[in-house]
Amino acid sequence: MKKLYIIVLLALISSLGFSQNQSAQTSDVIQKTNGEELKGKIVRVTDKEVTFVYNGETAEYLINKSDISRITHSSGRVETFTSSGSSAQTRQQDAVTMSATPADHHNKIAILPFTFIMDSQPGALAIGQKAQQDTYGILSQHSAGYTILDPRTTNATLITAGATPDKIASFTMKQLCDLLGVEYIIDGTVTQSKGYQTATNSSYGNTNVKRDDAEKVKGVSSYGSSNSSAVQRYDVSVSLQIYMDNNANIYNQSHKAFMSNTDGSYSGPLEFLLKRCPLYRK
Repeated sequence: MKKLYIIVLLALISSLGFSQNQSAQTSDVIQKTNGEELKGKIVRVTDKEVTFVYNGETAEYLINKSDISRITHSSGRVETFTSSGSSAQTRQQDAVTMSATPADHHNKIAILPFTFIMDSQPGALAIGQKAQQDTYGILSQHSAGYTILDPRTTNATLITAGATPDKIASFTMKQLCDLLGVEYIIDGTVTQSKGYQTATNSSYGNTNVKRDDAEKVKGVSSYGSSNSSAVQRYDVSVSLQIYMDNNANIYNQSHKAFMSNTDGSYSGPLEFLLKRCPLYRK
């Protein structure tokens, strides 16, 4: 009887090991030229691209064949690729490589402090940070499947790394993505300029007539006042760019407020652009 138990136990262990090994082999493995390894399922292969889905996900990503050194198919077949140099013009026409580098960047978003420009001159940093916070507030409610860094963490990380507002332009978007550990970066600009003024004028006057008992006019006194005021109106526009961790720009749009306003509000154009960006979820 004891031998039977041992045989059954060995059979179970062998079956479990086979199952795990079979599960490991069901994934296609892509080895990229930069050393990154991607595991998932290859959906289709064309002359220039490979369509790939991560394990446990449904979103499809395009990977340029020029970025792939080897594919190990789930069947065990190994396919190698030789990368040949291509002209800069040809590379610019390549499809966006929708994959995170490294994998822990996947589906993570950071929002940079916006640039604020007032009458063609750099404006207050506080307004740029307010626009950053507003973007976070809107997108965090419509970003199912994504993780968004809160602005405080983003700004503290940037400052610690030396990417201060006056030096951040010297960093590439890939460097900022690596620094923040994200796949996507949102960068924006709020532009405000003085538009027309609306003026209002008002006046008030009063006249008193003094009479004696015989109703004869003895004197006339009068006084009056006038006021004028002017209200400044502003033209406001917002531009929004989204970059990936391979420096690819996947969204670049601008929108101007439909009507000028008196408080310089940018909320309308900002919400308009966010609702149409590829990271927004209804």
